Amino acid sequence: MEKIPYKIYLSENEIPKQWYNVRADMKNKPAPLLNPGTLKPMTLEELSGVFCTELAKQELDDTTPYIDIPEEIRDFYKMYRPSPLVRAYCLEKELGTPAKIYYKFEGNNTSGSHKLNSAIAQAYYAKKQGLKGVTTETGAGQWGTALSMACAYLGLDCKVFMVKCSYEQKPFRREVMRTYGADVTPSPSATTEVGRKILAEHPDTTGSLGCAISEAVEVAVKSDGYRYVLGSVLSQVLLHQSVIGLEAKTALDKYGVKPDVVIGCAGGGSNLGGLISPFIGEKLRGEADYEFIAVEPASCPSLTRGRYAYDFCDTGMVCPLAKMYTLGSSFIPSANHAGGLRYHGMSSVLSQLYDDGLITARSVEQTAVFEAAEKFARIEGILPAPESSHAIRVAIDEALKCKETGEEKTILFGLTGTGYFDMVAYQKFNDGEMSDYIPTDEDLKPGFEAMPKVNL
Repeated sequence: MEKIPYKIYLSENEIPKQWYNVRADMKNKPAPLLNPGTLKPMTLEELSGVFCTELAKQELDDTTPYIDIPEEIRDFYKMYRPSPLVRAYCLEKELGTPAKIYYKFEGNNTSGSHKLNSAIAQAYYAKKQGLKGVTTETGAGQWGTALSMACAYLGLDCKVFMVKCSYEQKPFRREVMRTYGADVTPSPSATTEVGRKILAEHPDTTGSLGCAISEAVEVAVKSDGYRYVLGSVLSQVLLHQSVIGLEAKTALDKYGVKPDVVIGCAGGGSNLGGLISPFIGEKLRGEADYEFIAVEPASCPSLTRGRYAYDFCDTGMVCPLAKMYTLGSSFIPSANHAGGLRYHGMSSVLSQLYDDGLITARSVEQTAVFEAAEKFARIEGILPAPESSHAIRVAIDEALKCKETGEEKTILFGLTGTGYFDMVAYQKFNDGEMSDYIPTDEDLKPGFEAMPKVNL
């Protein structure tokens, strides 16, 4: 049999021409977004007041399996796609495992992550609609960086609310956004009504994605010619990110490789949802079987310890209600949490798949995550993003299990991007200043108690 190369590259012609909408193959569809005032499903008209109209249509479409990718977006993709699928031969050798390990590397663009796949799509539809600009939030900064790049390319204004602790810990990520022309504000801020309210109630808060979302939505709704865009969680984002899984599957199929286990980090769900989409589509249609593992931080464990219920998508409670696994929109991760993946809830699509038992979830502590990150960097030569390193941790754990049992499993995981803007976190780990924080049931209780009471 032909030896599989270290890196499997596709040609430009093999960049997907369509996004895959996994909802079309789901027997149990994700629950609809609800209007918080009426508790009725959001209509296209209502969503179009916040999102670009075409994106609102994609958000509501749970029946069309494939949606054409506009040629302008595919032309942009060609700057950094197809991304390589890498066989981790060096890691396999170091671990002494019979497992075969592959990773899909999404860090080969200036934003350093997979987020650009959806950023250019959302910016494109905003431009096509004739808008002046967009507003958004960002946690660790990958999404804000990607969106600022896309907006600069298309000549759109970009306003970013960055979670305060990340704004302070990651000044270089912030400056990349500003270099691309974005206006970056630490959140919560005194520039919005919801920001001022949050600061009045929690003056020492380090911020959360929920806070930043509230501010970004407020500015979008109050500014003529602007709409809000989001880098994760929403179904439209998972749709755009399906290019990851589609390319990975095409590359594996070239060599007749079928993964047994597919692993991805999970914060809001964009990377995991994009990576697993064509594989879980096969599982849903009864064509093949795979094990899917969502890996989340122990300090923000929405799948493993959250509740499956309708909740606000934001701390300010101005966004629609989504049915998801959630810790409550008022939950704010500990300030010592350095690994991204800070959102209080999980994509409605992934939440439904998890509730149906089609995917599993694990939570991991951040010191173990950074141990895996450094091992990977030293062996495979890529400094991984802290978010990606959650998947690396579990991929290594699965490979070591194979070493114990002798099983020759094939493992695929998503390497969402690089960690070169996350050196404060690496420094804390290297200096022995990083600690693990796992919220107690008592810590989680206030977030659960503040959740809306929706009985449908």
